[in-house]
Amino acid sequence: MSTRAVVHELPGLRGCVRAFRDRERAGATLARMLRGHVAADAVVLAIPAGGVPVAVPIARDLSLPLQVAPVSKVLLPWTTEAGCGAVAFDGSVLVDEDAVAQCGVGAGALQRSIGVARDKVATRVRQLAAGVLPDVAGREAIVVDDGIAAGFTMRAAIRAVRRCGASRVVIAVPTAHARALDALATVADAIHCASVREGRPFAVADAYATWADVSDADAAAILAAARQG
Repeated sequence: MSTRAVVHELPGLRGCVRAFRDRERAGATLARMLRGHVAADAVVLAIPAGGVPVAVPIARDLSLPLQVAPVSKVLLPWTTEAGCGAVAFDGSVLVDEDAVAQCGVGAGALQRSIGVARDKVATRVRQLAAGVLPDVAGREAIVVDDGIAAGFTMRAAIRAVRRCGASRVVIAVPTAHARALDALATVADAIHCASVREGRPFAVADAYATWADVSDADAAAILAAARQG
């Protein structure tokens, strides 16, 4: 991309914690932000699992089709939270070389972590997307997650979505770190983030009054209910 994406936010929510009651309410807020700013034939792409309950009200309120863009963090070997990259639904891998170097992750350990992430993504493609990659060729894709901390998961998703032929890629998230959005502005066409935050430590969960992890089974049930109308 030759230009940086504009970041659209709600100034009244800048820096706020507990800005949203839950993911569904956050999605409704994003739908209002997006109205009039996306193409009539756009596709909403949910990053599972936490992005699914955010994406459902966006697709519903804007009368847009909902699909899934499975992505998984490549986790540091000694943690279940911190990542050093991401694997996308098309099998592509994005590695955070700085994190790998700073944390001293060996080549073997990194490949094992990538393998675990690949398996997780493959399972999500089968179970949440019926084995089908996003159908976005020539269309605008609105990529949705429940928040962005470092941004590698979203970056991997965007790269894969562009390889699927999307004509334009829009990021839609309830909350994100300002530094991550600044970096993502170089790979997206537009960014809509209701509550931009700064500082460390940063946790996506802090944006929500009610927070619980969303399992893949939860995401599947939410998607099934949404598709039934």
